[in-house]
Amino acid sequence: MHRTALIPAALAALLLATPAAAQDFSKIEIETTKVAEGVYALKGAGGNLGLVVGADRAFLIDDQYAPMVPKIRAAVAAITDKPVSFVLNTHWHGDHTGGNEAFAEAGTLVVAHDNVRTRLSSDQVMAAFDRTVPAAPKGALPVITFNDQVTFHVGGHTVRTIHIPSAHTDGDAIVHLPETNVIHTGDLVFYGLYPVVDYSNGGSLKGMADATAKLMEMSNEDTRFIPGHGPAVITRRQLAEYLQMLRVVHARLETLIGEGKTLEEVLAAKPTAEFDAQWGQGFLPPDRWVRINYQGMAPAGDAK
Repeated sequence: MHRTALIPAALAALLLATPAAAQDFSKIEIETTKVAEGVYALKGAGGNLGLVVGADRAFLIDDQYAPMVPKIRAAVAAITDKPVSFVLNTHWHGDHTGGNEAFAEAGTLVVAHDNVRTRLSSDQVMAAFDRTVPAAPKGALPVITFNDQVTFHVGGHTVRTIHIPSAHTDGDAIVHLPETNVIHTGDLVFYGLYPVVDYSNGGSLKGMADATAKLMEMSNEDTRFIPGHGPAVITRRQLAEYLQMLRVVHARLETLIGEGKTLEEVLAAKPTAEFDAQWGQGFLPPDRWVRINYQGMAPAGDAK
């Protein structure tokens, strides 16, 4: 599988009800990028992983799909012989939590926001994709949850995990590593493609933009970001481009919806036109992305 096809394939498996077990993960390998001393980004199938290696233990951010776990373990083992003591889920979607059960069985503690455990504990509907996601097995549920934020101390690294409300979902968390000036954004950032906004599970386009603005406030020109999807690492300048796109499109949709425009009229207005070349070539083509956001933003009786 060509590397650029991994993001669409992974999201298709998540959102279009294609079981992970039916996907062919055999040709997908983990690509490792050193981001800073003791901090790595791992790309495979699903969301980009973060790995923090301390003096006595390792800390993993997300764990993709269950079939990828052996390859993730091998990639970690090529970096360090320290045990993976914690896995932090940045939100509940299966391309970020699918390996939970396997890691938990090996003794890793799974950590997430309170809402992630709630979402994983029962069937969830993703209306925009006409999909019901079955509840996760009990062994895959986070065993440590937090409300606002939690800090881990991993052998020289401070791992600040901060809840971001109502953005991609209602259980998003970012991971800030102040000593190395690295931030893992989870799926608040899809760099190079229009992002999934899970309105059925607490997400909003405005929340995505506000969360990205918070990332900008937390950072400086030297900060490196590991996005949920896209390249292994992006810069603050690239993050600013993403924020500009979110802000402009949200403002246009808000205006059009406020004027009482129908979905067909909004699509005809092409509110994403100048962004489509850079952001509209991924899993969600422009019209599909506009439709999802219109349906999520418009009053219930108008979102047809």
